[in-house]
Amino acid sequence: MRICMVGTGYVGLVTGTCFADLGNNVICVDNNQEKINILKSGGVPIYEPGLEEMIARNVSKNRLSFTTSIEEGVDVSDIIFITVNTPPLPDGNADLSFVENVAKEIARVMKTYKLIVEKSTVPIETGEWIKHTVKINNTHQIEFDVASNPEFLREGTAVYDIMNPDRIVIGVESERAEKILRELYAPFNTPIVVTDIKSAELIKHASNSFLATKISFINAVANICERTGADIIKVAEGMGYDSRIGKSFLNAGAGFGGSCFPKDVAAFIYIAQKYGYDFKLLKEVENINIEQKKLIVTKVKNALWVLKDKKIGIWGFAFKPNTDDMRRAPSIDIIEMLQEEGAIIKAFDPASMEKAKQILKNVTFCKDPYEVAEGVDCLVVITEWNEFKEIDLSLVKTKMANPVIIDGRNIYDPAKMKELGFVYHGIGR
Repeated sequence: MRICMVGTGYVGLVTGTCFADLGNNVICVDNNQEKINILKSGGVPIYEPGLEEMIARNVSKNRLSFTTSIEEGVDVSDIIFITVNTPPLPDGNADLSFVENVAKEIARVMKTYKLIVEKSTVPIETGEWIKHTVKINNTHQIEFDVASNPEFLREGTAVYDIMNPDRIVIGVESERAEKILRELYAPFNTPIVVTDIKSAELIKHASNSFLATKISFINAVANICERTGADIIKVAEGMGYDSRIGKSFLNAGAGFGGSCFPKDVAAFIYIAQKYGYDFKLLKEVENINIEQKKLIVTKVKNALWVLKDKKIGIWGFAFKPNTDDMRRAPSIDIIEMLQEEGAIIKAFDPASMEKAKQILKNVTFCKDPYEVAEGVDCLVVITEWNEFKEIDLSLVKTKMANPVIIDGRNIYDPAKMKELGFVYHGIGR
């Protein structure tokens, strides 16, 4: 099939590349000339395991190409996916200006029937607005359909998630659109949920908000564990074997971040409020997540007393391992709170150093985790990279001024850390 992906962020670039790997002809469009130049030269503007090799393979087979021209992409494609950014506004609603601009441009340049698919995470009724926008800008009265096909990929495992989905959700208004999308997804051996567009849009927000709720719930339980002497690791394990609950997203820690959960929870609260429902549960999910970041800082203060002029080492910037994404990462707030207390910050992340340098101020960026450890009064683990799990802790201890570790992701065994001579504090243990 002939596919155009408008937007080459995590969703658009990875999805488009995977579609090409299945034998489709895919053209990826982005108005960022620098990003397109990187892709055309064989580079990849985002960090995602396995993506670079897949892009190279499909470019070499002439199934994948890149351009800054929407007209070029629309001309050679039958299906156009809108995968542009939908950042949050101050009130929690999504900024849909990029979606609107793309819809206008598609309408102005299309010459034959097109299936326009919203894949960006958008609030309910966005499909209706896309349809309206295309209709009023469709000067040549070209036939088209609008559909919703939300993504459920996880950064760090995005290629695997797209190629091995739990389910595929398609929201359509016509048999023609359903037939096209069923044909596109025919190679996948997974349930296809066909529904109306509004239901498809709501499925995405409901799914991410539920997972965020699960994380905040286990973090709340972790706080009870700390107060009672229970171990959150064992509590989560005991809960996770229940098939009704499941093991996923039961890892207590420094809170959730990234481009999806914080934004989608806020958007779902806004959507509910718009229709007259006060989603108090999700408001508390947000509050717990904020408190978890404050908890990390409190643990550092409790271990060191005064933070002014204390050297604090940070392991991890990205909101999760195997990605360089720092959007709404807990590390940002934690580092800024420590700096407000007068702490001196040294830090390292295996993938997101360049992005961190653009966001964080007055931080000493180190070449590796061992350099971070040199002379610090405390180390704080914020991202659970394997590099930190497998590090030589004995060597780390010799480099530190004070052997204090605040483990914001519970990657170490408390008994072993005590045996090694560390003052160790995890979450809920």
